[in-house]
Amino acid sequence: MKTYFVDSFTNEKFKGNPAAVCLPEKDLDSETMQSIAAEIGFSETAFVKQIKENIYSIRFFSPKTEIPLCGHATLASSKIIFSTTSFENITFINCNNVELFIEKEAYKIKMQFPVYETEAIEVPQKLLDALGIAATKAKRYSPNNKIILLEIESARELANLKPDFTALINSHNGISGVLVTALSDNNNFDFHYRYFWPWAGTNEDPVTGGVQTFLTKYWATKLNKTKFDAYQSSLRTGTMSTELVDNKVYIFGEAVIVLEGNFIL
Repeated sequence: MKTYFVDSFTNEKFKGNPAAVCLPEKDLDSETMQSIAAEIGFSETAFVKQIKENIYSIRFFSPKTEIPLCGHATLASSKIIFSTTSFENITFINCNNVELFIEKEAYKIKMQFPVYETEAIEVPQKLLDALGIAATKAKRYSPNNKIILLEIESARELANLKPDFTALINSHNGISGVLVTALSDNNNFDFHYRYFWPWAGTNEDPVTGGVQTFLTKYWATKLNKTKFDAYQSSLRTGTMSTELVDNKVYIFGEAVIVLEGNFIL
């Protein structure tokens, strides 16, 4: 099975978020795909299969479970298809039949994702303690993603968070992850964020595009604007631009192919 490793949301190797892109020539069952994702060990592995012309099915697996929607693995898959075909645009269809329209735009890739609402939520103190957060400016929840959103006071505090992941995973259940965000202290960006998801994937996702389905709208409401430059202050770091248009969010990013090979099934 043709397999690629791609660093997403960066233009430098060994930065951004690594994803595996697998191109199976025959149908694979979910158990096999989950085993492959666990073997590779990246936060996401995408399995992409052509349906017709420039339309593809796409499924995402973390080392632990299937994930309906993933930004960086969608970007990685797009990079591979654009690099190996003459298509200028493609459509992915995920496991929930959500269509993701992707197109080339200059040196970046433009991805169209749905927008999801958030609602107020009470967060257990032990979850905040596990994250090392003393105070929050907002607590929200995205039911579609099963992700808690926490806004804190400063980007510096965000960068310095050192969660206790054993305590974190024991502090809550029924969620996929916690997204922590803060207003940027850098003129090059509008907001910073980090994503912790030991419940469904790895401890921390290096760069996360899927959370923009609700994070972009959150900041659009707060800042009264529709275009953003975002920075993920993880160890590997990564950047992306987003734009809110009606009930869609456009995510713009770059990616670098770092490995090409065959997975022996």
